[in-house]
Amino acid sequence: MADMVDRADMADRADRADRADREKSAMQAHLGMLLWALIVGASFPAVGLLSDGLPPLLLTALRFAIAALAMAPMVRVREDWRPELSALLLYAVMGLCLAGFFGIMFWAAHRVTALSMSALFVTMPLIAYGLGRMLGVEPRAGGLLAILALGAFGALALAMAQTGGDLAQLQFGWNEALFFVGCIASALYPVLSKWGMARNMLSSDAAARTFWSLAGGGVLIAAAGLVLEPIDGLMRMQIGDFLLVAYLGVFSSGVTFWLMQRGTGVLTPGAVTAYSYLVPFVSMLVLFVTRPGLIGWHWLPGSVMVIAAIVILLRRGAGAAGRAAAGQAG
Repeated sequence: MADMVDRADMADRADRADRADREKSAMQAHLGMLLWALIVGASFPAVGLLSDGLPPLLLTALRFAIAALAMAPMVRVREDWRPELSALLLYAVMGLCLAGFFGIMFWAAHRVTALSMSALFVTMPLIAYGLGRMLGVEPRAGGLLAILALGAFGALALAMAQTGGDLAQLQFGWNEALFFVGCIASALYPVLSKWGMARNMLSSDAAARTFWSLAGGGVLIAAAGLVLEPIDGLMRMQIGDFLLVAYLGVFSSGVTFWLMQRGTGVLTPGAVTAYSYLVPFVSMLVLFVTRPGLIGWHWLPGSVMVIAAIVILLRRGAGAAGRAAAGQAG
């Protein structure tokens, strides 16, 4: 009898430890995505410091190459860092998602208004949720849908505040439809990552998944840049431009994609992409620091909605991890 009690006590302690580990992993993933939003949001003003006239696709390919090289030392220590053929094909598709989004984004920059781009971009978490449901990597969650809707309205309100409420900038045509295709490609990236991990096709290491997807995307973007842009445009880069691209490559590409892959390993695609709603909020804070005269009450509604959505998401994530562990224990 004493042995049975001891075994039950040991099992109970193991269950509690497992629950604590799950809650810790979920919270670390959420905090990592908060850091992701801070880095991405602060990087937008940095991009504006680059010299005019530089080829955007080739610059992005250079960013991805620097990011992949920065990840290489972390990857080489893994025994499974060389993917099998099926995994390599999946990484190629993931790279195509990255190349498609960035390529279309640069193409649409001078053809689609900022408000239209923002309105389409805020649909990305909802698209990720829907695609995740289709591929079986996203559970049915009405609460998450409500959070995504709240964040979408908040991010759109921030975009409206930035344009002064000029609804004439909200346009939809063929150019906007193509940018929407790019948003779908971006939403598909974490979904494919989750799908590949669920089938043990991709490495369990976030750094390895980051390296191979960046490498694949970088090759495809470089190929498009060589066809569409003059390569001698890179010769106009100054030392300051190269240092800025190196910073963007290591942090805005390498670190952020690693944080996203780490988050995807624990969270669902919808929850991961929900943090994109924080990006315009962070950019707004950077704008207020550099131009405090723009601060006004018209920024408040969107800010409140975005912050509320992220806070609810954080609380929901911590609670879900605990319930999942308790359910397994039962």
